[in-house]
Amino acid sequence: MTTFTSSVFRTETMTVPGGTETILRGGRDLFPLLPQSLHGVRRIGVLGWGPQGRAQAQNLRDSLAGTDVTVSVGLRPGSASADDARKLGFTEDDGTLGDWLAVAAASDLVILLIADAALAAEHERIFAVLKPGATIGLSHGFLLGHLKASGGDFPAGHPVIAVCPKGMGDSVRRLYEQGATVNGAGINASIAVHADPDGHATDRALAWSVGLGSPYTFATTLENEYKSDIVGERAILLGAVHGLVEALYRHFRLDGADPVTAYERSTESITGPIARTISAAGLPAVRAALTDDDRDLFDRAYTAAYGPAREIVAEIYDEVADGTELRSVILAEDRLASRPMSRIGGSPMWSYGAEVHARRGTTPAAIDPLTAGLFVATMVAQVDEFADRGHPWSEIVNESIIEAVDSLLPYMHARDVAYMVDNCSRTARLGTRRWGPRFQASYEQIALPSLDTPADQTLIASFLSNPTHDALTEAAKLRPSVDISVS
Repeated sequence: MTTFTSSVFRTETMTVPGGTETILRGGRDLFPLLPQSLHGVRRIGVLGWGPQGRAQAQNLRDSLAGTDVTVSVGLRPGSASADDARKLGFTEDDGTLGDWLAVAAASDLVILLIADAALAAEHERIFAVLKPGATIGLSHGFLLGHLKASGGDFPAGHPVIAVCPKGMGDSVRRLYEQGATVNGAGINASIAVHADPDGHATDRALAWSVGLGSPYTFATTLENEYKSDIVGERAILLGAVHGLVEALYRHFRLDGADPVTAYERSTESITGPIARTISAAGLPAVRAALTDDDRDLFDRAYTAAYGPAREIVAEIYDEVADGTELRSVILAEDRLASRPMSRIGGSPMWSYGAEVHARRGTTPAAIDPLTAGLFVATMVAQVDEFADRGHPWSEIVNESIIEAVDSLLPYMHARDVAYMVDNCSRTARLGTRRWGPRFQASYEQIALPSLDTPADQTLIASFLSNPTHDALTEAAKLRPSVDISVS
């Protein structure tokens, strides 16, 4: 679904390659419309206190302040997150904090933000206690994928909607807070309406998205969302980036660079000037910023990396689509119950991050043409795979480009890539561990050894004329109005 209608909000049309898509421009001036658009929802129950649960519960509570809609947080008995929720104003005394099943039973909109594997295991218990006609809310389509693979389904008679922010929970909250003083600050979101028995599901989804502070909301399907989201985590958002910087650091070291320079040319170049250039001016601007000699190296790197990266993205997509990747996440839960997940930042390069960060004021990193060519090729490979699989352009540019350069890469720049991998969702961490080494091996064994091959000018011309540039130009008009503030 790339179009939607609303009985409350005024939507707009965005021109994209091959047609148009419907969007809703957000803003705090729309907050007074939220109770009306929620259509009978007087209690929202947010189950879970991971990064998304923590952020979404606070944003919705703040956006609905002064209305008759209450936001409650539901946690499992003995949850270690209860104290943090209390510190942020959710308490048992006023009924805004409670047992997860009790909160689910009392809510008109139940937003399921517990971990993916836990939701796969526990969804039947949650469904069993829902009020008749209560709306089921998701921020990820993982559960749909699991239900399809296991022969299950959502309960009849319940609206099923999704609002999926295109950024981490920390970004969702931080940009919302920035939006208190800068209108338009926030994280874009997609909506999906999977079941609409009472005819109000779209308005409820739009209200949820506006309440989160989304600068603009676009439409997709729940199936398209989980495919693009899970593939993106394993590719350009996390897995490919981690594999790429590990491969490049080793490449530069073998080529004679000292450790700090190797870190700057790999990690720092991607998370800093490359990300900022794409965010401000688009993908071709990275190539245009280079000298003629550096542009030739960019073209050779792009040529060497595009095909191998596209192969891996297609493989990931197939394994997500047939349920293999989802089953691997669920299987991991049993292992992780007795053996904690190891941290990923053990290679020598990560010990130089602090030194590189300290140099930023005096010797800021530049766009490295080799790094840029490999990174942009991988990003475009994901874009092209999603386009060929039929995803709408709003989803493609948000999942593959905007989420990377406006949410994840700024956090990687402030911390480092390995830190972010170790502090994202369990589903994303597992996927990065599985696919990051595949990307690393592909760069080391296929792309980098091919750098002496002349650039494929047909492939470069295809990059320069790629329709994603037009789609990104339109979407960028509605990107967050400020850069995220990462302390």
